[in-house]
Amino acid sequence: MARTDAGVDVESLTPLHWIGILAATVSGIVHVVLGFLVGGALGASFFFATLGFGAGVTAIVSGYRRRLVYALGIPFTAGQIVLWYLINFVFGTYSFPADIGVYGAVDKVAQVALIAVLAVLLYRES
Repeated sequence: MARTDAGVDVESLTPLHWIGILAATVSGIVHVVLGFLVGGALGASFFFATLGFGAGVTAIVSGYRRRLVYALGIPFTAGQIVLWYLINFVFGTYSFPADIGVYGAVDKVAQVALIAVLAVLLYRES
């Protein structure tokens, strides 16, 4: 494993890793924006989710226990999708799919892509 002085291991990253990093980054950015827009306790939960996506990206880029990160990233990201659906459409006032919105659509596409990437990476390393 080739690392820089900063602990970055980009040489071992495949195009699939970069797709996952992009998807996690997109979802993290959406969560930051929503955290500021929503505010309060729910906004804080968006910031917490951003930390999770950021920690995952950092671990992957640094080469830290990648297989574990793949395995933990799948339920973490799937949980984001389930919570989004429950909060907005089951217990909230929105109608599915009419009220998904741009942020929701971008975020969920990124999260589904991330889950797929993580599943493939996990399978390849088993």
